Amino acid sequence: MEENENIPFEKLASDCHILDTTSSKESIDKIMALSDVYPNEHLVLIYNYFFEHSNNYEILMFLLNKIDKFKDKSSRPILIDSLIMKDKLSLRIKDADALTRIRVNITKALANTKDSQAVYPLLYCLNNKEENYKVKLSCAEALGRIGDRYAVLPLMNILKDESESSVYVKESAVSALGMIGDEKAVDSLVSILEMKKGIMDKFTFLKERALEALNKLNFKGERVFNALIKSLSDESPQVRINAIEVLMNSEDERAIPLIKKMLDDRSRDVVQNAVIALYNLLGDDILDEIIQGSNYSDSAKQEAITLKDDIMNEETDEDNLDE
Repeated sequence: MEENENIPFEKLASDCHILDTTSSKESIDKIMALSDVYPNEHLVLIYNYFFEHSNNYEILMFLLNKIDKFKDKSSRPILIDSLIMKDKLSLRIKDADALTRIRVNITKALANTKDSQAVYPLLYCLNNKEENYKVKLSCAEALGRIGDRYAVLPLMNILKDESESSVYVKESAVSALGMIGDEKAVDSLVSILEMKKGIMDKFTFLKERALEALNKLNFKGERVFNALIKSLSDESPQVRINAIEVLMNSEDERAIPLIKKMLDDRSRDVVQNAVIALYNLLGDDILDEIIQGSNYSDSAKQEAITLKDDIMNEETDEDNLDE
């Protein structure tokens, strides 16, 4: 006999009033009290059953939190069914915003399982043109967190899909590619940086995410390097800052003179990051060079002085701790 056949699911559901739409707190208190009676392997089965049958938003969110903590494989079919079968879940949850919040949290719970069997359902929702954009965003993030390389090509296709109107969905796809870390994504990420000025140029966050993703990948090649050079002259200071960071980690000797040029940037934040990058690459000597050199801007000198003072203060604090 299966162990779940010994659990009186219907009676427990009735006792806990899981269909109650008015007194959520009382129901949740009763559900919490079950942990004093049942072991964890039974509790997760009870939570699964309740989640499939409750039509109360607050109870469902509470159950989802409990299911997420267990990360038991028995919950996966129930979570996937609730995610994909939106119309079925909507029969129980009438409020559209509440329905979306539940499905977004389902994607997070699936991501926490790190189960590759959740990849296809997440891709299904991500590629559904009629899907709520918040759910699509969370699906892309979940795919990145799961890290299965099967998702790489579909995520790359999201970037190429001109019919995908949400730049935020594309941003999430870019971030997911960075989290997965597959080098097949490099060309798609570089294509974003190579975009000509146009409607996409207004959405600099997409370029920022592309650079962050590239920073996590072991990129090589002239095309990538040239795209980084272009990014150093982008209108967005954050894009320029991200490009500096990628160059700093590139292990390409050509990066140093390029970063030095950014010491004359009009943005103080960009100058600060350029100074930090050069220090990470060259050590203390570059700070002295900037401070004493006549060909460096006042803002670069000030940032170098500030960084040098911070380093000295940290060393003094460490010495005091050692004593």
